[in-house]
Amino acid sequence: MIHLAIVDDHPIARYGVERVLEHVAEVAIVASVSAADDLLRLVADGLRVDVVMLDLYLDGDTPSIDAVAHLAAVTRVLVMSTSARPDDVVQSIRAGAAGYLTKRSEADLVVSGLRTVAAGGFLLSTELADIVHALLASPDGGTAAEPRLSPREDQTLRLLARGLTHSQIATRLGVRKATVDTYVERIRAKLNAGNKADLTRAALQRESFPPDQGP
Repeated sequence: MIHLAIVDDHPIARYGVERVLEHVAEVAIVASVSAADDLLRLVADGLRVDVVMLDLYLDGDTPSIDAVAHLAAVTRVLVMSTSARPDDVVQSIRAGAAGYLTKRSEADLVVSGLRTVAAGGFLLSTELADIVHALLASPDGGTAAEPRLSPREDQTLRLLARGLTHSQIATRLGVRKATVDTYVERIRAKLNAGNKADLTRAALQRESFPPDQGP
């Protein structure tokens, strides 16, 4: 049995994880709290926790790297975050996280990732692993060279910067919305972009959006 704790300051996010995992026979959710300190107190009082799913941004705009480190000292940590920034991933791993997934991950990946981490393994989604590997392998730490986007990713970035929704972009490109979601996750990770404003700035800096040519 995997004794799981969830730490996320958004109740709806905790509820979503609970619903995904409630029918997984080998998982018992033993705590669902909004702060790392709350869980640390429960562990100090004797609560058994095999894995904690931790939201990285518990304090608004600042990644809770200290929370990763403190929890990693007492249990296995699987970070679940909206952020796909390479810096966030690398800092989390260095702080002791045993895995990192974005909140855009499919439910099957969340379940298999939890099993991997609980069994003592390490987990990154394939896209995050490739990006982080490139960042760590580059002589300058990955900061000098401009990240390369695929043609589809570049199109998606331009359309996002124009204010189109993911559904509208999917219609424009003739693909499924889920495909656009994947493009956006890759773009965020490659450009270290945390929100829509970051993506718009990145589009302008890359001179990536000339006059619209229509569908």
